[in-house]
Amino acid sequence: MTAHHLVIQSPALAAEHCEQVAALSQAQGLHRLSATAARLLDVQHDDATRTEVRHWCESAGIDHAFMPRGSRLSQCKVLAMDMDSTLINIECIDEIADIAGVKDKVAAITEAAMRGEITDFKDSLRRRVALLAGLPAQALETVYRERLRLNPGAETLVSSARSAGLKVLLVSGGFTFFTDRLRERLGLDDAQANVLEIEDGKLTGRVHGEIIDAAGKAERLRDFAQRHGAAPEQIIAMGDGANDLKMLGVAGYSVAYHAKPVVRSQTRYALNVCGLDGVLNWFET
Repeated sequence: MTAHHLVIQSPALAAEHCEQVAALSQAQGLHRLSATAARLLDVQHDDATRTEVRHWCESAGIDHAFMPRGSRLSQCKVLAMDMDSTLINIECIDEIADIAGVKDKVAAITEAAMRGEITDFKDSLRRRVALLAGLPAQALETVYRERLRLNPGAETLVSSARSAGLKVLLVSGGFTFFTDRLRERLGLDDAQANVLEIEDGKLTGRVHGEIIDAAGKAERLRDFAQRHGAAPEQIIAMGDGANDLKMLGVAGYSVAYHAKPVVRSQTRYALNVCGLDGVLNWFET
């Protein structure tokens, strides 16, 4: 059986947390990575231990990841991320809707779709975009400049992944207006999203061309991975909503980032309290 280490991290990681998890996992040693992270060495990783550690860490507000000993970031080839509420702090369509005065209506549809209660993403997106008809396109620039912020650790994660040789894909059910700017800003290798139709400087309330839904996200990740020679175990994918699950299923490292319960329950890894760069602590240098 492959030996495993266990990485635990939290903004408030204390010595007693390390000691408790070390006891639960029968760790053979401990390496403190920083004030907020530690690697427990050669731990037990049977199903019962994994379950016990997961429950304890969730109740204590600590992120954890069981990793095969010797795992290195450079062994991966692709990092793929969702945009809204994963790479960035907002749901762009909700903020556009706020400017249009219809945020409550749009946000209710967004939340239901993210929780998996609306299973037809294309229909939910069409319904939301229709509510934006007539809004000046300048509102998109306002959202980008005044409301959109990168989530903590985003720049560190992307730059470190690229330095390790990974190709980085941003794939979103959101809009190219934002993904294109983020691709340029962060030096991403590719960005895929939906195109808002604009005529005479105003949103028409329609999406131009094919809508990227959950299956579309997965398809684009598979194509990107194939172009760069990445097997599933060499792919890290991160997302937060139900429409990310098929994409996450393509990746050996499927990561729920500050995600809805339906996503956390179906991914191998999760970051519930740490920033995006928490992924980096999982790998040995």
